[in-house]
Amino acid sequence: MIPISVSLSHYKREDIQEEILANSKDREVAAKFNESFTKRPDVIRHKSDILELAKQGASSFHASEELWKNPLQLDPSLRRHELDNLRIGWDLIIDIDCGIFDYSKIAAELVIKALKYHKIKSISCKYSGNKGFHIGVPFAAFPEKIRNEDIKNLFPEAPKKIALYIKKMIMEEFGNRILSCENNDFSAILEKTGKSFSDVIYVENGIKKFNAESILQMDTLLISPRHLYRMPYSLHEKSGLVSMPLDPEKVMSFKKDFAVPKSVKVSSHKFLDDSETEPDEARQLLTEALDFNIKIEDVKTKEEREFKGPESALPEELFPPCVKLILNGIEDGKKRALFILINYFTSIGWEYDAIEKKLVEWNKKNRDPIREVYLLGQLRYHKQMRKKILPPNCDNEMYMLGIGVCKPDSFCPRIKNPAQYSTRKAWMMNNGKKTEKKKAADVTNKEVNKEITKTL
Repeated sequence: MIPISVSLSHYKREDIQEEILANSKDREVAAKFNESFTKRPDVIRHKSDILELAKQGASSFHASEELWKNPLQLDPSLRRHELDNLRIGWDLIIDIDCGIFDYSKIAAELVIKALKYHKIKSISCKYSGNKGFHIGVPFAAFPEKIRNEDIKNLFPEAPKKIALYIKKMIMEEFGNRILSCENNDFSAILEKTGKSFSDVIYVENGIKKFNAESILQMDTLLISPRHLYRMPYSLHEKSGLVSMPLDPEKVMSFKKDFAVPKSVKVSSHKFLDDSETEPDEARQLLTEALDFNIKIEDVKTKEEREFKGPESALPEELFPPCVKLILNGIEDGKKRALFILINYFTSIGWEYDAIEKKLVEWNKKNRDPIREVYLLGQLRYHKQMRKKILPPNCDNEMYMLGIGVCKPDSFCPRIKNPAQYSTRKAWMMNNGKKTEKKKAADVTNKEVNKEITKTL
């Protein structure tokens, strides 16, 4: 928690106010008061708005990745096409947080190199204020259309695909850099991350190998409709440090000491500055990311064809341990848990009304509940997409393992996905009932035959 004296002293600075105001153009903005946000939607029109909110106890300011004609017209009830009409663009923001600051620096440097490889010049970077970094590319760098589609309408699909593409691109080098940083000492990685041996290391042909994906955290789940990011020069409630822009060329030399509020200087490097952006800078990146994801989708489609959802809703006694643990309420990873639950429930035959009731009930059990507007918005967005997909597989580091709910029972080793757990158990139960009925019918037939034989 940030004392109001610290936040007020910080946000009184005119240079800080000017930077926050400049970054708020065409964006939805929300102030955070240590634990809770102001009512959305809101905007910042003047520097005085920032100071006034700080006087009321605002600890940080957050803005939308999406750019809007009029952010004040936003409403949770708006449908997809209505949001598309209101949206004028979106910025690419890749959120990196590997849990370990030095690892995040390596990941950030590699992401920046990957963007440069695709001939992008308008790259900006800022320290998140805690353990990570935000890498940005302004919307002006993207073409207006691609494959006859308006780029402004490809949110959140396009930035998600770009983030996934870059993650795969840097994975091997990231793993090598981490091992080099730790002198190939696996125990040092385990000690720093707090992860188990099986999470970080796998054995292939008798040789220990590093699972870099368990460390590289680029959370594409946070790229979602109306998602907010911490604005430049905002304070971070957990660390008390400033989320400050920096020279993308100097990520590796950045130190947290630079972000202490009383010593922060406004950088000449602006986050998401498009004043010198060249049109179509990011065309190659977008094209290659979309092509890459087409291949991934082909594989997923084949996998999804093998999964047949039930015709009617499966009961709670068939829920896997991970879903039961989530439904008891969790402290961290609630947005990822929400993503898991929505896709799980739709995959096991639940109707949206029942899902909504269950999600609202679950959210009340969380120590710090998700804002109900966000929760219902995600459910509504899923319903509008009219595409049912499986929840993440059990071995996905970002989800069940990442939020600490993977506690397997004796049945779990037989399955790869939470939905598969329930459908397979349902099949076994139904098959068992059929077998019992068949046995009962066989016994009855034998008794009848005996009676017929006696009569004859």
